[in-house]
Formats: sequence, structure tokens, C-alpha cells
Amino acid sequence: MTPFTTPDLYDEHHDHVQVADSGLQHFGNKTHFYGQVMTVTCPDDNSFAGKILHENGEGKVLVVDGFASKRFAFIGDMIAERALKNGWQGIIINGCCRDIEILATLDLPVMALGATPRCTTKRGLGAKDHPVNMLNTTINTGDWVYADVNGLIISSKALF
Repeated sequence: MTPFTTPDLYDEHHDHVQVADSGLQHFGNKTHFYGQVMTVTCPDDNSFAGKILHENGEGKVLVVDGFASKRFAFIGDMIAERALKNGWQGIIINGCCRDIEILATLDLPVMALGATPRCTTKRGLGAKDHPVNMLNTTINTGDWVYADVNGLIISSKALF
């Protein structure tokens, strides 16, 4: 992995990147990652995100739009293990996750707004490739995200 810090990337590319406001927390064992974005919307239902994570995720980061809900967890240990097995670089959730004691042992970066034990309903709802508006940014499929312990940077093109 190319070494970087988000402050250095911001200093070098500040005119061409978005920076997410503070609010995301790291839940995975790994906190430094980057990749090209795939977005999914999950209206109180994580079944669509779970389905996408069955796909090959090499070089990709899944951005899950839970619409900033803190009522449900959109990712737990079983879905995270599936993502890790399929090569995903990380998961960013505009919402919550659960099973955080297990996520903390996995080499899969997971960033979310918080944690809750409540799982979502399973109705097969969701959509792929819709913009995700979170923390004063808009993240689109095809964008690039760069994350570390300092925060999250979004770019419409690869920065390295």
C-alpha cells in the first residue's frame, strides 16, 4: 500500500478534494486504507449491502448510506468477514455497525457513525450507485476515498 496521511493529501490537493466533517469512528483493526468507491443505499435494511459484499472488492471501498440512522447496525461481524474474504479494502457507513469487539480483530477497515446492537430489517430494499451525502460531503460511485486516523478525504480522481 502506498504510504500516505490524510493531512498530507489534503495539503497537496486541498483545491480538488472533499474532507468529511468529524464524526466517523474506526471499528476495524486496520485504520489506514484507500480505494475506489461503490455506493449502496440501505433504508433500514442491510440486505443489499450484504449482497454487494459477495462480489469481488479488490481495490474497492463500499460506502453504505444508512441515512445517518443510529437506530440500526448496517454491518456486523458476518458481513465484515464476507467483505474481507472477497478482498474489499474497507467499508464506510453513514450509520452504525455492531459486533464491534469482533470487528476490532479483523483486518478490514470499518468506519461508521457509531455502534448499536440492533440489526436492520431484511426486506431486500436498497439501491446501487446513488450519491451518498454525509458529513458535509457527497460521495459517488467511482470516487476515491483515503482514510486514516485523522479522517476521510474524497476525490473524484486517484491521488496517486
